[in-house]
Amino acid sequence: MLKSELRQRYLSKQKAISEQDRVAKSRSISELFFTNFDLDLITHLHSFIPIARFNEVDTYLILQTVWQKFPHVVTVVPRVDFETGEIPNLEFDRATALVRNVWDIDEPSHNESIATEEIGLVLVPGVCFDVRGHRVGYGKGFYDRFLKTCRPDCLKVGLSFFDPVESIEDMHGGDVRLDVLITPEIAITVP
Repeated sequence: MLKSELRQRYLSKQKAISEQDRVAKSRSISELFFTNFDLDLITHLHSFIPIARFNEVDTYLILQTVWQKFPHVVTVVPRVDFETGEIPNLEFDRATALVRNVWDIDEPSHNESIATEEIGLVLVPGVCFDVRGHRVGYGKGFYDRFLKTCRPDCLKVGLSFFDPVESIEDMHGGDVRLDVLITPEIAITVP
């Protein structure tokens, strides 16, 4: 299937997940994340803040565990710059005040940025993934541009409520493959 078809199908499925199921599935994803990754070796973790209107995976479950059990890990989140198409990395912890931007997305109210080279692991949102680590996002390319600037050994971990599809037909050179995919049932290392 094409990205546009997959985006429409899986975004509809994602929005239809009940709040109770979203919490349960997000908890399972969080448990699989910590079962599969040793954060003792990570100094900076980049995560998305879930967008409520898209019913995304609740990454706060992962972030709260990091803050409690891995205090040496600096957590950062994106602030999407819709004019430049870039994603600056802003430091984020339990005390960080959030503001809602004009696109109805929560982001830190400060401008304390972290260099992309510092990041060792990125939690990547996706509407849908394929078994080779390709993703379907929301169609603007922000994460692909950002992931291209990450250092080569940075782990790119996709989070989704749905098992990966066999193939996304219209991948192109601007798309960045992920290293690991995590769903509520499985964690897959991409070959």
